[in-house]
Amino acid sequence: MPIPVRAIDPPPYPSPSPTPTPPPSVTFYGHGYGHGVGMSQYGAKGRALAGQTAPQILAHYYAGTTLGTLSTATSIRVLVLSGLRPTAASPARFYGRNGPWTIDGVSPIFPADALLRLVPPVAPATAWHLWVRAADGRLLLNTSTTTGFRLRPASSATGLQVWSKPTIYDQYRGAIRVRLTSTGILSAVNETSLELYLRGVVPAEMPYTWPTEALRAQAIASRSYAARRLHPATGTYDVTDGSSSQVYRGVLGERSATTAAVTATAGRVLRSGTAIANALYHSDGGTATENNENVWTSATGAIVSAPTSYLRGSADRNAAGVAFDAGAPRASWRTAAYTLGQLTTIFAADPRTAVGGLASLDLSRRGVSGRLISVTLKGSLGSKTVSGEIFRSVFNANSPTADPAMWSTLFDVAPIP
Repeated sequence: MPIPVRAIDPPPYPSPSPTPTPPPSVTFYGHGYGHGVGMSQYGAKGRALAGQTAPQILAHYYAGTTLGTLSTATSIRVLVLSGLRPTAASPARFYGRNGPWTIDGVSPIFPADALLRLVPPVAPATAWHLWVRAADGRLLLNTSTTTGFRLRPASSATGLQVWSKPTIYDQYRGAIRVRLTSTGILSAVNETSLELYLRGVVPAEMPYTWPTEALRAQAIASRSYAARRLHPATGTYDVTDGSSSQVYRGVLGERSATTAAVTATAGRVLRSGTAIANALYHSDGGTATENNENVWTSATGAIVSAPTSYLRGSADRNAAGVAFDAGAPRASWRTAAYTLGQLTTIFAADPRTAVGGLASLDLSRRGVSGRLISVTLKGSLGSKTVSGEIFRSVFNANSPTADPAMWSTLFDVAPIP
C-alpha cells in the first residue's frame, strides 16, 4: 500500500518508505489510548514512580501554568439523571440513606431509608403526584408538584440515593434538585461542593492504588477541569457525571486514598495567567502528547482551533529514552492484518470514507507526536480526506467485532519505535 511521506510536522519516528505495489495485507501498529492532549494518566503514574511530585508532573503536561487557589466552598451542579420517563407502574424513586433528610418547603424531616415516589401527570393534569413512605410503610407525605423540588440531607451522615439511576453508583453528598416537565420527563442534578464532587471523580478517573503524587496530580487536574466549566448563573447544571465531562460516581465510588489526595490539594487549581486552565487529560499518551489544535479539527482534518499555550505536545520519555507510560496496557498495540479488499469493505460502510476499491492511504499528515491529523483514502471512485479521529472511528465501527481496535490516532503501517 503506497504511503506517501509529506509530513508537515516530522513525526518522532521514521515513516515507512513508499512501496511500489500494494502489499498483500496491512496491519496498523500504534501507541497509546485517548486523544493525547494534556496529561497522560499512565505517564503521570510513571513519573510519580520515578520520584516526581504532583507539581512537577503538572508542569510537564501543562507547561507555563502555575498553581493557584480556589475557594474550597465553591459549588458545582452535576447532572446525574436525565430523560427519565417514570410511569404509575414504575415511578421515580429517591431515598435518604444513613440519616434524616428534607424536601425544601415541606416541614417534616424524613427518617433514614424513607422512600420518595414520583408519578408523572396524566393529561389534562399537569401536576406530578408525590408520596414519601417510611421504611416500615407508614405514609409520611402525600402531595403534588409541578415545579420540581430539592432534597437535602438533614445530617452530615446522610446520603441521597437516586434509585432510578440505572447504575449502582447512585448515592450523593449534598442536595438533589429534581426537575420535572409537564410532559412527564424527569432529571436530577446533584448540587454539592467542588471538593466533595472530586471525591467521587478522582477514583473513577485514576485507579486509587496508584502512587500518591499521581493521584494528587489527578485531583488538581480534575478540580481545574471542573472549575473551568462552572456557570452558576446560567443553565441547570455545570457538568455531567459521564465521560463527556468527568466520570463521577458519588459516595459509592469514593476511596480513602483518593479522598486523601483531594484533601491534600484542597482548593489548588492550575492557572494560565489569571484564568483557570482547561486541564484536559487522557489515559495514555503513547510516548508523546499532542498540540490541541491538531486533535480537535474539522471532519476533513482542517485546523480550526486556536493553539492553547499550555496544551503543547511533547515527548514523554525519561533521560534514557524509555517512555514514562511504558507500563500501560495499550502503550503499544496492533490491529489484525487486512487485505485491501477487506479494508475497502470497512471504509465503504461510511460515506465519509467510501472511495470505491481502496488503492492506497496517505498517512503523512501528522502532528508533533506523530498522531495523524488527517488521512487521505484513494480508490477507484476518487479520494477523500478525513480527520485522523474519523478514520479511527470508522475503522473501529466497521471492522469485525472480534478484531483488536485502534486505540488512538498514533499509528502507522509499520511498528513505531
